[in-house]
Amino acid sequence: MPEKGPLEGPRPPHRSPARGEPRDGASGPSQAQGGTRDGAPAECSTLQGQVVVITGASTGIGRHLVDGLAARGAAVAGLARTERRLAEAMAEVTQATGARTLAVAADVTDRAAVDRAAARVADELGRVDLLVNNAGVIDAAEVPVWEADPDQWWSVVTSHIRGAQLLVRAVVPGMLARGHGRVVNLASGMSTRANRDYSAYSVAKTGLMRLTEALTLSLQGSGLHAFDVAPGVVDTPMTRSMDMWRGFEDWTAPERVVEIVAAIAGGELDAWSGRFLRAGTDDVDTLRRLTPEGAARQLRLQPYGQDDSLTLD
Repeated sequence: MPEKGPLEGPRPPHRSPARGEPRDGASGPSQAQGGTRDGAPAECSTLQGQVVVITGASTGIGRHLVDGLAARGAAVAGLARTERRLAEAMAEVTQATGARTLAVAADVTDRAAVDRAAARVADELGRVDLLVNNAGVIDAAEVPVWEADPDQWWSVVTSHIRGAQLLVRAVVPGMLARGHGRVVNLASGMSTRANRDYSAYSVAKTGLMRLTEALTLSLQGSGLHAFDVAPGVVDTPMTRSMDMWRGFEDWTAPERVVEIVAAIAGGELDAWSGRFLRAGTDDVDTLRRLTPEGAARQLRLQPYGQDDSLTLD
């Protein structure tokens, strides 16, 4: 792959169209403007005027991202399957930050539901600047591939791959029409190496990286960018449920995940489009200064030696 060009600076902030009172599930500005738990005081406005869509928004990493990006001034639409929990979560974020939020109950693997959700976001919040594909489930049991329930195994892959593809299908055309937008797919350490006990999750996260790269290639020259962001091991209900993390204490602070995604939203890391970033170990200031070359931070086969035909590609 040719070397990336210079880092493109962030676009000037823009505001969503003025609207009337929000519909059911939407939260307007609040007078209570305290800080949030995720890395930015409520008065921080680095993403003022941006519209963000986050899937899996009611809990875990998705909820942290809603908190942190709303605190930076973004209007945030959260998608999740459980309507009541999602509405409560988004209302709490508005109460804490004063940001406008929108709760949209939707199963990301349901094409019609995703299309309705995207239409509602466009109608109530306006154009989408950042899509974060975070929703997804994990293997029900830590077992080898042949012992996994086939339907549950496939549902894990579907939740990550089909969900992301449907959101891209629903949101990216609007970004292309404006020549501006960014997509973040939540990756994992299991995107880059297999795991015998979480084979479906590993397959799904690896496939998601390929989706990001294919999307990036399709978007070249459009002003749009796509990224893989691995959040590290954040203390969430999902990671607590996994036997492999039992007794683990070296958690990645969720603020580090928010920091990277916020930098992406602000146009500071466009040189890393199509590549893998890892919260907690990657220093954002260092990423800002670097322009990666070749296949750095991308999935590639390693040749067995100089005579390997792979070296001729």
